[in-house]
Amino acid sequence: MRTALAVLLAALPFLAGPAGAKDPILVTMDRAKVMRISTPADTVIVGNPGIADAVVHDRQTLIITGRMVGVTNLVILDKKGEPIADETITVEKIQQNLVTVQRGNQRSSYFCTPHCASMMEVGDSPESFGTAQAQISQRNSLGAQFTGGPPGQQ
Repeated sequence: MRTALAVLLAALPFLAGPAGAKDPILVTMDRAKVMRISTPADTVIVGNPGIADAVVHDRQTLIITGRMVGVTNLVILDKKGEPIADETITVEKIQQNLVTVQRGNQRSSYFCTPHCASMMEVGDSPESFGTAQAQISQRNSLGAQFTGGPPGQQ
């Protein structure tokens, strides 16, 4: 028994992760976060751009946007190709004010503050997801008619 305990205690530092391991950059899905770096960036690489996106605002400021729940990495290189940063990005979905309704095998999601509106959430039933998607597309099209074009292209 003592031998097993001694082995477990000796292994604890390895089970906890490498020494000096950094916490991941936490980003909420569909939200942006500012990241400042001390050395000017020349190249920014996101391991899986479907999970997160990084846009260079200026050479020392990046905007990281959560696209989909998951984990990816971010590599930033300087002008000489030397690494400035190698970070893990964890994208989480919004939990606050999210209501999920399960009717049999049909799931629908709503964002409530305090009135509820349909929202598209991966895992929702095709009917619920499709209805929300159609309504959002229609709303965006109506807005584009009044502003002279799609959002961001005025």
